Amino acid sequence: MSTPPRLTDPRALARHRARAARNPALFLHEDAAEELQERLLEVNRTFTKPALVTNFAAPFRAVLPGARVVPDAELLALERGAHDLVVHAMCLHWANDPVGQIVQAARALAPDGLFIAVMCGGQTLQELRAALAEAEIAATGGLSPRVLPMGEIRDLGALIGRAGLALPVADAVRRKVTYADPLRLMADLRAMGETNALEARMRHFTRRAVILDAARRYAETFAEPDGRIRATFDMVWLTGWKPHPSQQKPLKPGSAAHRLAEALNTQELPSGEKPGAA
Repeated sequence: MSTPPRLTDPRALARHRARAARNPALFLHEDAAEELQERLLEVNRTFTKPALVTNFAAPFRAVLPGARVVPDAELLALERGAHDLVVHAMCLHWANDPVGQIVQAARALAPDGLFIAVMCGGQTLQELRAALAEAEIAATGGLSPRVLPMGEIRDLGALIGRAGLALPVADAVRRKVTYADPLRLMADLRAMGETNALEARMRHFTRRAVILDAARRYAETFAEPDGRIRATFDMVWLTGWKPHPSQQKPLKPGSAAHRLAEALNTQELPSGEKPGAA
């Protein structure tokens, strides 16, 4: 069986993250940390052995003090069954094997442990993607991979079940960020470690004319009323539990204690019979 092509170049991604760590822009991580805290409060459970998979841990430390922090390497440095909570924070969208990452996180959970992931997905950076594509086509007549393709929430949610976790939930929180100009957005992406690390990317610098034309198209098409430009970030959240006998399970077919017709106060008809038929 042939190995599927890699989406991400791990060495390039590591370089970008190392560069960003010198002066990071972590407002999305900080927003995700606040959202994580709210979600954990809703669970109403005290987690005593958390683990955090991320490359920028600082925003999450206040939410998960004492958590074991590991980077999102291909093999996660997590002990089997050692944690009651595993949070995969802001890096799953770069994984070449996202299911494998979730499977490893699930193995690190004790029974009835909780897995939470937050990543970019959906329509993230749709404006930048469109502006760059139009500018490159105009300049070169072709397209090269520049912006990471993002998974849709339905597809990402299916990963939870494939990894063997129970009670799966997937939802998204859309954030709109505004900038003075597109070049400021590109600078922020660089400071997040989120610039192009695609395996199939071009291995030379983009022409200055393409960047300037993309910035012009961006400002013309995606400007807010105040003249600033907008950038969309879809933050996708995945939640699942390590299976345990105490968890709720769907009822087996035919096990209902009451008929639907009784609940609706109506008459139950045999299959194929129409109301009012003699």
